[in-house]
Amino acid sequence: MSNTTRQTGRQGENAAAEWLTKNGYTVICRNYTSPHGEIDIIAEDEKYIVFVEVKYRKNSVFLSKYGRPVRAVNKSKKEHIIYTAKHYINKFSPNKKPRIDVIEIISDEMDNGFVSLSIKHYKNAFGE
Repeated sequence: MSNTTRQTGRQGENAAAEWLTKNGYTVICRNYTSPHGEIDIIAEDEKYIVFVEVKYRKNSVFLSKYGRPVRAVNKSKKEHIIYTAKHYINKFSPNKKPRIDVIEIISDEMDNGFVSLSIKHYKNAFGE
């Protein structure tokens, strides 16, 4: 993964963490790794411990080329997220129900120099 890709991913994760915090979640951990993979953000609300995969596109032009960011969470990626979430649960035994969410972020720089963010939160994204 190139530094530019890593920086873009970090920007998306920062925006997602900020959005989660503003919407009543407490971010517990970022970039949690296990032998099975990585989870971008682990957060909690009153009821759930939430494992969040962040998918970010820096420019909506990429939508026509690659599709919606959430579509990048394929079967293999889902399996890695599930195994990593189980690893976290086994290690830390949280007292809340687990849930896996995906946050999709699309940003566009506008003519006036401002950046417009579109954020969509898919709760229980894997339906498990």
